[in-house]
Amino acid sequence: MPKKSTARTRVPRAEFAKLTQFCAASDNREDNTNRAAVLGHEPGVNLTPGACVQLSGAGRIGPRGFVGLRSLVQGEVILENHIATGPLCCLCTTQPVFDPATQSFRPGGPMRIVVGEGTWLAAACVVMPGVRIGRHNLICANAVVTRSTRDYAIMAGTPARQIGAIDPKTGAYRWFGRVQALLDEAAPPAWHRQMEPNA
Repeated sequence: MPKKSTARTRVPRAEFAKLTQFCAASDNREDNTNRAAVLGHEPGVNLTPGACVQLSGAGRIGPRGFVGLRSLVQGEVILENHIATGPLCCLCTTQPVFDPATQSFRPGGPMRIVVGEGTWLAAACVVMPGVRIGRHNLICANAVVTRSTRDYAIMAGTPARQIGAIDPKTGAYRWFGRVQALLDEAAPPAWHRQMEPNA
């Protein structure tokens, strides 16, 4: 059981405890949509605990948007309809620039990020400033997207590259080159599949 804090706050202790619970620990659909509504987002948007959303300019989260646990969405980021991010994703539109005169980094100019409709950003993805992700993309876990993508792309790696595509009619994944060979190598042998129940 955590120790009770004796630190002073400007909010009465009981209210502060409720707010902390709501902001940090209540991960359910009702609280996630209420959290988004309190922050002025469209109905149906879900913000999970710890999600930090600081939009500017034309930035917005479209209907049925879902921002995962502890994700950062900052600046002029446009998340179109039906977007979902896993936990710990980072979409930030500013990129520091090295200044030789001061021998230090300074804030660079913001560059808009757009994530196309129906895209899933898996856990810990990073989308760099100025990138436009196509519609219905699957961005695999830990990918760092440095360039714009086509519709229905499956992207992975650092920097991310296209390793497959999603069939828009069936939803099936189609893997490219070496990825398909690796998946074939990892598949259980035919005799093993025959021994599985309901094979």
